[in-house]
Amino acid sequence: MLELDAAETLRPPSTEEVERSGSRGPSAAARAATPLPSGPAGATRGRRRESFPVGPASLAFKRRFFPEASRAEWDDWRWQARNRLRSLAQLERVFALSEDEREAIRRHQGALPVGITPYYAALMGLDDPSEPLRRTHVPVGAEYLRSPGEADDPLGEDEHAPVPGLVHRYPDRVLFLATAFCSTYCRYCTRSRLVGEVGGDYHFAYAQWEKALAYIEATPAVRDVLISGGDPLTLGDDKLDWLLGRLKAIRHVEFVRIGSKVPVVLPQRITRGLIAVLRRHRPIWMSLHFTHPKELTPETREACDRLADAGVPLGSQTVLLKGVNDDAAVLRALFHGLLRLRVRPYYLFQCDPITGSAHFRTPVEKGLEIIRALRGHTSGYAVPTYVIDTPGGGGKVPLSPDYVVGRDGDDLLLRNFEGKLYRYRDPGGRVGRAVGQGSAVPC
Repeated sequence: MLELDAAETLRPPSTEEVERSGSRGPSAAARAATPLPSGPAGATRGRRRESFPVGPASLAFKRRFFPEASRAEWDDWRWQARNRLRSLAQLERVFALSEDEREAIRRHQGALPVGITPYYAALMGLDDPSEPLRRTHVPVGAEYLRSPGEADDPLGEDEHAPVPGLVHRYPDRVLFLATAFCSTYCRYCTRSRLVGEVGGDYHFAYAQWEKALAYIEATPAVRDVLISGGDPLTLGDDKLDWLLGRLKAIRHVEFVRIGSKVPVVLPQRITRGLIAVLRRHRPIWMSLHFTHPKELTPETREACDRLADAGVPLGSQTVLLKGVNDDAAVLRALFHGLLRLRVRPYYLFQCDPITGSAHFRTPVEKGLEIIRALRGHTSGYAVPTYVIDTPGGGGKVPLSPDYVVGRDGDDLLLRNFEGKLYRYRDPGGRVGRAVGQGSAVPC
């Protein structure tokens, strides 16, 4: 039976852990910090209860499947994490599983388990295996098929890791993998090789953090740190506070970002305590992972409002997924909704060739078609950059429809969003000269 790993302890490293690591530890105040309560009652004892709006989908789902849960428990992010749908029996209680889904769940072993928060499950089609959000989180048999060009680590992250858990692929930026734990597990996850596996090859512990921090401190070229994982917002407030403080204390680190899907799948995590941590370490930028307009709920609005009001700039990185969001109208609705939440659509990613992901990948032309349908037909702020994160560690390559038609003497010939031709005076220019000779011309 499929089971998720137990959530890691939500606290800063203990004195014993520091001594075992042989590294310089946190301050005395950080070492003395008390773990946050984990029980249903303890989660709210001694502090004002977090109150989140409960949308109609959540309310109906709660009444049907969790009638014993109080409103305080439903609003508590730890309750949501503890009550994720993780096993075949739990999934069958909620979903009318297809035989393909049922067999895929039975076959699972290793990393990338199933884990769906009750809140997020409430947004899914309980009786429809083809419903978009359900397809992204409930396994199917196709994820066990390996297609040409796929790999467990298609972006070559492990090859660009000078120390475990730190990827240094761009000259001035590093990716800091802080945890292998996620509140939910997307079936197309780029890091499916490492997330959710207990006792695997990746150990996200305090000693590893110190090695990564030491590398950053010793590398002045690093000015930008993206904290990811797993999902760093599943760390406790005190642990995240400690890590952000250490990074902010490094003089040449100018820019700290957090990559997270938590505000989308576990919005209750955006507590007043977390907001206080983020305010303390401003500026902190955040990249969120939105997939579909169904995720634009009263709960995610509240989460994004809290983050934006705290001065956290928000961007969204959306993965283009076949049969999920590969439609211009669907993505236009998502991007318009994100702008209303003060989230800037930043990237539209071509789905990475992770092992077993062929059923999610579209042709590249589909992404270009969608960008063409958006450009000029909606606000520029609502049009993300379409990119391929190149296999082997080559980094992100932006793609755009070709609007250059060619040249006529000193005039550059351009096609606009309506398909009409226009001239732009460009004496001596070279752009467009190769059009019609079989060469691609950047616009």
